[in-house]
Amino acid sequence: MAGSPFETKVEEYEAWFDAHRGAYRAEQTALEHAVPDDLDRSDGLAIGVGTGRFAGPLDLSVGVDPAAGALERAADRGVDPVRGVAESLPVADDAVSLVALVTVLSFVDDVEATLAEARRVLADDGALVVAVLDRSSPVGRIYQESKDEDPFYAHAEFLTAAEACEALEAAGFAIEQRLQTIFDDPAELEAKAMRSADVREGHGDGLFAVIQAIPDGN
Repeated sequence: MAGSPFETKVEEYEAWFDAHRGAYRAEQTALEHAVPDDLDRSDGLAIGVGTGRFAGPLDLSVGVDPAAGALERAADRGVDPVRGVAESLPVADDAVSLVALVTVLSFVDDVEATLAEARRVLADDGALVVAVLDRSSPVGRIYQESKDEDPFYAHAEFLTAAEACEALEAAGFAIEQRLQTIFDDPAELEAKAMRSADVREGHGDGLFAVIQAIPDGN
């Protein structure tokens, strides 16, 4: 992990959320809508928790990430930090009721192994919430074209929401809900999103695509 921007540029990463509060609020709102109301979040797990920007507000208790610097910030937000990688989680089978993967699948070495691990640690009556930056959306296409200029996205492999859903189904999940938000440049959302976050059903138009899935057969 040495040299990764998520290890060496924590302050810059944090500054993005402070500068784009409208977009951040819209993302938080979409994630909240995707978490089932009846789930106990006290044993929730964030895979690729980063600095806890999403896990903290979602009240997820544990976050796994390979970046020690980011984990320190996650701990400050009330998340129990665990050093590890998504493809080999230091978590027991069927141990958690809620798993969150927020814009993580673009950065892991192995999407299939990551989702297999998420399925392994998730209880049969639990739920998985996945968010991706949808490459097929209008803003996503701009991100794809300019990603080499960004230290965080230069090595990312952006997915489409459809590709994420296909990967989830292949990993043994059933799709329960599809949500989307951020339909304009995040830098232009400040006033609009601070008044009312625009979260819509479906995928394809919003940059931030959220999927709620459950273990198949439940």
